Amino acid sequence: MSQSPFVSRPTPITNATQLQKPSGMPIHKYGRYEQVRIPDRTWPEQRITKAPRWLSTDLRDGNQALIDPMSPARKREMFDLLVRMGYKEIEVGFPSSGETDFAFVRSIIEEGAIPDDVTISVLTQAREDLIERTVESLVGAKRATVHLYNATAPTFRRVVFRGSKEQIKQIAVDGTRLVMEYAEKLLDERTVFGYQYSPEIFTDTELDFALEVCEAVCDVWQPGPGREIILNLPATVERSTPSTHADRFEWMSRNLTRREHICVSVHPHNDRGTAVAAAELAIMAGADRIEGCLFGQGERTGNVDLVTLGMNLFSQGVDPQIDFSQIDEIRRTSEYCNQMEVHPRHPYAGDLVYTAFSGSHQDAIKKGFDAMEADAAAQGKTVDDIEWAVPYLPIDPKDVGRSYEAVIRVNSQSGKGGIAYVLKNDHKLDLPRRMQIEFSKIIQQKTDTEGGEVTPAAIWSVFQDEYLPSPDDTAARWGRIQLRSGQTTSDTDGTDTLTVEAVVDGAETVLSGSGNGPISAFFAALQAIGVDARLLDYQEHTMSEGASAQAASYIECAIDGQVLWGIGIDANTTRASLKAVISAVNRSAR
Repeated sequence: MSQSPFVSRPTPITNATQLQKPSGMPIHKYGRYEQVRIPDRTWPEQRITKAPRWLSTDLRDGNQALIDPMSPARKREMFDLLVRMGYKEIEVGFPSSGETDFAFVRSIIEEGAIPDDVTISVLTQAREDLIERTVESLVGAKRATVHLYNATAPTFRRVVFRGSKEQIKQIAVDGTRLVMEYAEKLLDERTVFGYQYSPEIFTDTELDFALEVCEAVCDVWQPGPGREIILNLPATVERSTPSTHADRFEWMSRNLTRREHICVSVHPHNDRGTAVAAAELAIMAGADRIEGCLFGQGERTGNVDLVTLGMNLFSQGVDPQIDFSQIDEIRRTSEYCNQMEVHPRHPYAGDLVYTAFSGSHQDAIKKGFDAMEADAAAQGKTVDDIEWAVPYLPIDPKDVGRSYEAVIRVNSQSGKGGIAYVLKNDHKLDLPRRMQIEFSKIIQQKTDTEGGEVTPAAIWSVFQDEYLPSPDDTAARWGRIQLRSGQTTSDTDGTDTLTVEAVVDGAETVLSGSGNGPISAFFAALQAIGVDARLLDYQEHTMSEGASAQAASYIECAIDGQVLWGIGIDANTTRASLKAVISAVNRSAR
């Protein structure tokens, strides 16, 4: 039958861009980033299969970005945390900047706080007096690196230093030579000494000039077998897409001479919000080492986040070689030292990152946990021995010291899956699906009425009030019937006769009935007190292992025209079933 030509139909959108209008913002003030021409780039085909070298710059770059810079005690707390986590290269300060940083470097050396396999790094500008003071701070250190930088980017050359390319390169060369001279003068054989150079800001510096300066520095340092140089290429201000950042690193890695003796280090900031991606792609493009801070601390939008980078590796089955197993302790210590909070949705570490409020998410997570248990049992293994595969949870929260208590949280947007998860995880009750639907509506009424979040304790309280009769010796009991005891006898023809002692409407009563099982017999017995009940579904499971294990029975009944679920919990399965029937019957009378 043809449709009426007068039926109104919506007009499809043929070009979504028609909806967008010019912003009116002054875009003419900003130029585009320079692209790198590498037609045969190789980094897109690479995968990260091992951890890079890590350097934490929390105590220098992160510390100088704080509203309230760390006290000596807080700096030591942060240093000890980094050591416990497994960082082997730690930038501990800018000792020529003032007495506080100089004294801290001296304290960790003189107090023997630096493990033999940890290399400390200190930063300096390329001025002789600052270099001398910097090297002086390292006397007696077992393993130490001086990190020298100077500005090479054209805006700095033109605006800040007003120098030519040749003059800027000479600053780097002279600074390198001075570091070597003062190391020779002030340090002895007790110190394994290294050198790091940064052309600042690499992401703004012309590639050919950045290469020229780095080669000139290497000509002075003379890297070779057993004599490494670290060339750190900082994105002090993030300028481009991570892909272009990777191109710059591949270009440098291809064109540096003596590459096998050079550690190429990446130091991203997060001005465009893509520091993590930029760091990962730079490693794919040939970088060997990443500098950053825990939780992305640092100037402006922060340095790259070492926690996210390390946990990204872990989530792909790559050992980050850093211990994140107690992520809450790491977060708390960092918050104490920095006096700044970690966002509740911060990747891997935030309070809410393993939490689902959405009903569909909760249902998928619950089913994922159930499937993991089933798969492990089928393989004769534990859940920890098979590949993790739970929807919406990229890692097992337990692996970073989180409990499962906060995985599912319930509010007005939640559904049956989340509520069922809380009951199973906290109370070992695996509700049948239709019972999940029934109880979720009860919780939904509560959240719609009261608003906000419903805690696991509140869910359990509502569940008990709705399904589980209180002990008969308390004033809080509810419902028509309280079970005292029951006894079943079976005839040779398969008929069961049940005798139940109970309290019915406050009076001691004996109920009797017969049927093809205890539940059927109990339904027959209930007829005597005017309860018309019919069994629709029955499920049960044990709640634990061992001789003292309890059973949970779930009964779906049609009672006087209502369809209701009941639950019974008891060490005896028959008694648990009778309690479940009573639970449903009592609910029908509420």
